[in-house]
Amino acid sequence: MQADSKSYDDINVTPMVDLYLVLLLIFIIMTTAGVQGVKVKLPRGGAATSTPIEGPKMQAVTIDDQGNIKLNATAVTIEELGTKMEAIVAATPDVPVVIRGDSNANYQLIMDALNAVGRAGVTHVGLATQSKK
Repeated sequence: MQADSKSYDDINVTPMVDLYLVLLLIFIIMTTAGVQGVKVKLPRGGAATSTPIEGPKMQAVTIDDQGNIKLNATAVTIEELGTKMEAIVAATPDVPVVIRGDSNANYQLIMDALNAVGRAGVTHVGLATQSKK
């Protein structure tokens, strides 16, 4: 009878250790998933795998390393690119557009050009790359 009235002096910590390990695992996964801003050098494109575009005359948007934007050979701003592309799409709805960005160009300018061309209603857009040598 004395054994039943005896108080326990130790605590079972196994469930608490399991909880800590699960929390540690969640913390590790969440911190590694949140890592951003890694700088990379984008690779060159492979050999040409697409077929040549047939149909209306292709329009070329070129962005050089100085941030100058040209539609074919005419210098334009992002706003002018959008309005000129809208006029081209109104005349030729299926016009293909290729965007040629210099490897040292500001990536945001390339994205702005893609957005302007997309807002104009162009559905056939390609990005030009150099082939591997």
